[in-house]
Amino acid sequence: MIYRFRVVLDNDTKEDIFRDIEIRKTDSLEDLHNVITQSFGFDGSEMASFYISDDDWNQGEEISLFDMSEGGSDIQLMNETTIDATVSESNTKLIYVYDFLSMWTFLVELAEVVEEADGTDYPNLLFVHGQVPGEAPEKTFEAEKNEDDFDEFSDGYNSEDYDQLDYGENWN
Repeated sequence: MIYRFRVVLDNDTKEDIFRDIEIRKTDSLEDLHNVITQSFGFDGSEMASFYISDDDWNQGEEISLFDMSEGGSDIQLMNETTIDATVSESNTKLIYVYDFLSMWTFLVELAEVVEEADGTDYPNLLFVHGQVPGEAPEKTFEAEKNEDDFDEFSDGYNSEDYDQLDYGENWN
């Protein structure tokens, strides 16, 4: 069976940037990683991870490209994990992060399961929409969105204005 994925660059721009990809369900997540990086024009040399996601795109368990932990941890690796072990018709979403310094973040969703077509090489790039920007889109996290609403000191003092703080001359 062939899984058809839509891979969308998670950005705050008005333009949608996505790729539609076909891949065998028995291929590894490393194979999916390779086709995603190639289809978006990356060289594939940076660290990357998939995260199992729920329907609301909440990040779950990590499946990493490499084991960077010290001493035998139980981290799942892409090359040891088949696509159908993480994605199914009832669990269709993954988050993919490429290059942890730039944080290219993609929403990966299983769109369709189809029969393998004779004469088609897999993985297969079906459709390309939008140009990838030169830099990863900046992320705004929930805490940052509400930062202006947060007033840690509501006593009216401005800690930058030392003259108003009423310290005595000999205060240590």
